Amino acid sequence: VRVVESGGGLVQAGGSLRLSCQASGSHFATATMAWYRQVLKKQRELVASVRFARGTAEYADSVKDRFTINKENAKNTITLEMNSLQPEDTAVYYCKLETEVEGFGTRGPVYWGQGTQVTVSY
Repeated sequence: VRVVESGGGLVQAGGSLRLSCQASGSHFATATMAWYRQVLKKQRELVASVRFARGTAEYADSVKDRFTINKENAKNTITLEMNSLQPEDTAVYYCKLETEVEGFGTRGPVYWGQGTQVTVSY
């Protein structure tokens, strides 16, 4: 199974970036895909998630009204539109794939991408 992120980079405060994540190769159905971020020596934190069947999204309070998560079911892809970026958004952003047994709702394996660096300068 491959979970591949792209789109990180360096941006000035107030700017925007768009991250993409595509999952492939799983024999299980996609239940949820999510973006997490991690700063060195700190715990990985949830940024945003989206349930593939219902399309419902959740956001961390720190990114509400600035970040938008979108999904494309056919391509097993999610994106994260990040606007009004601030230096505190600097982190490695990871994509997470949560799978399930289709038709049963039983949880399947979880996969992570390798991460993509987002750096926001002052």
